[in-house]
Amino acid sequence: MFTTVQDLGRYGYGPLGVSPSGAADPISLRIGNLLVGNAESEPALEMTLLGGKFVFPEGGLIAITGSDFGASIPMWTATVIPPGGRLETGPTRSGARCYLCVHGGIAVKPLLGSASTHILTGLGGFEGRPIKRGDVLPVGPAHEVKPLILAPDALEKLQPRKILRVTVAPQTAWFSHASLHRFYGSTWRVTEESNRMGLRLDGPELETPQRGQMISEGVSLGAIQIPAGGRPIILFVEQQTTGGYPKIANIISADLASVGQLRPRDEIRFEHVSPESARALIREQEELLRSGVLFS
Repeated sequence: MFTTVQDLGRYGYGPLGVSPSGAADPISLRIGNLLVGNAESEPALEMTLLGGKFVFPEGGLIAITGSDFGASIPMWTATVIPPGGRLETGPTRSGARCYLCVHGGIAVKPLLGSASTHILTGLGGFEGRPIKRGDVLPVGPAHEVKPLILAPDALEKLQPRKILRVTVAPQTAWFSHASLHRFYGSTWRVTEESNRMGLRLDGPELETPQRGQMISEGVSLGAIQIPAGGRPIILFVEQQTTGGYPKIANIISADLASVGQLRPRDEIRFEHVSPESARALIREQEELLRSGVLFS
């Protein structure tokens, strides 16, 4: 089991070497929290590939969102759990991660402004680690709330994508036309070595400029590095904050949640979009999440 406490991450600490962490699929976390009457940033449990069994001694209002883990309650719906009630989830049936949101949130002490678990450094969350059998997690205070209901077809526009849209990166111009053509024209497979720090991809070898080496510089969430060996690495929520490999492209913000739902052996492709299109797509996504049209 690899289940951690996550919220929307801690930002502004890159100069100290601390990456944001946070939910790998923030869209699912945000919707789950809204369903149970929380602020969208409340800490919840993120399960990866395999779920678990959870007991609620005092009951509560909960929701399961994200990928289908065969939960014992309906997904994308606020569900009242009676005192002593249980929730069971199994292995994933679709994407990589699902979220258990509880009314009141998971009440762990914030660190650097966030409750997110940063596995690489052992910071935040519940004792800086994934939860394990027997852990007792505190829940925040409840208040009177009217559960929200998702509107029919609300999730159609928010479905995870397998064609990831990207913009240019600082070193895009270093790559040959042949390498760029191969990058955009190929199907890439997510490898078993992928985690919250980065996703390694397998596919045709790209010709890398400067033998895949350069002076280290700051790197952004979603940057796609091409190290020596010519196989891409997508930097993700627990990325290192600097890197010395050329970057061929960068995942757009609107598609980062889709990266969070990629499993080992999933196949993806890349599609180039302009910075203007990338901004329009994230505005459209945010307007959809904030407008209330997702809920009936």
